[in-house]
Amino acid sequence: MKRITVITMVVLIVTNLKAQSNRQILDFEFEGVVLNGVLNLPKDQKPKGIVLIVHGSGKTNAVAQEWYSDIRETIVKTGYATYMWDKMGCGKSAGTFNYHQSVQNSASEAIAAINTLKEKQITESNTIGLYGVSRAGWINPIVINQYKDIAFWISVSGVDDKENFGYLLKENLRIDRLPKDSINLIVDQWLKGIKIAHSGGSFETYMSVTKDLQNNAFWLRFVRENMGEMNEEAYSGFQVPLMKKTLDEETSLPVYIENLDEILSNLKSPVLALFGETDMNVDWKKTRLLYEKTLGQNTDLTIKSFPNCNHNIFECKTGGFYEFQDNKLPYKRCDGFLNTIEDWLIKR
Repeated sequence: MKRITVITMVVLIVTNLKAQSNRQILDFEFEGVVLNGVLNLPKDQKPKGIVLIVHGSGKTNAVAQEWYSDIRETIVKTGYATYMWDKMGCGKSAGTFNYHQSVQNSASEAIAAINTLKEKQITESNTIGLYGVSRAGWINPIVINQYKDIAFWISVSGVDDKENFGYLLKENLRIDRLPKDSINLIVDQWLKGIKIAHSGGSFETYMSVTKDLQNNAFWLRFVRENMGEMNEEAYSGFQVPLMKKTLDEETSLPVYIENLDEILSNLKSPVLALFGETDMNVDWKKTRLLYEKTLGQNTDLTIKSFPNCNHNIFECKTGGFYEFQDNKLPYKRCDGFLNTIEDWLIKR
């Protein structure tokens, strides 16, 4: 079973990005593996800097399919270049995809990308900004903490320090109209399963205490689509990295960055934090409070939330994980989302 965390569903929006920018394929090496990336430079002007697009969870095919094209176009319009790459084993990147890649290792990967931009003397690579959704809310603060010259950070649907699948599970069961007592039972079994796996418990024990969870339609669909069939090998794949994490004493949730409060409090780079108010993947209100408490002390912090918008800042009705897939809704960006990014970057 793979690591249970926020899954960011990337939606492809076809725009005229290529017409707005000069597109260059630019690879870099990380841990002996060549990763395939794409650099978009503004046409007819020297870029102000380069914004790295840091991915959320899951596999990517970003370079070939022009992921985040509307966002990258918006950034290029403000005079900044963008750089984005595919993870190991994805797209044309070499190596093997690792769903269990730690956020610390993902941060090292991003820093390797920055170092390549500088080594190749890419125009204005001395000014680096970061953009990232969901899981990137763990990665980018580490990058800024370790690489002191990051100019700014745009955080979309950011996370706090703990595992948040419990929130995703609870809210999506509610959307599926399960009775409250059934929701509480299933979420409680999920949490008990976490504790058993973390303590080194067997697959048989895990399955015996999560019977209602294993029979739930949403859970089964999520596991099969993202993790494959539940078996002992899959359980081990989930358990080994989990046992390396600390469980929060109060909530028993796995902690992804033990000192995230301290890291955020020490950041000096300006931050734009954007949230969808119908985000059923992460508890955006909890993250907003965290940002206000930490980033708001020493940082030029701008926070904006968008009503009736989901985890990926698209207009929605319920924010459910499978809402767009099942109901074939149009992928329409929330009013003001792209303009907010554009206006904020121009002021930089």
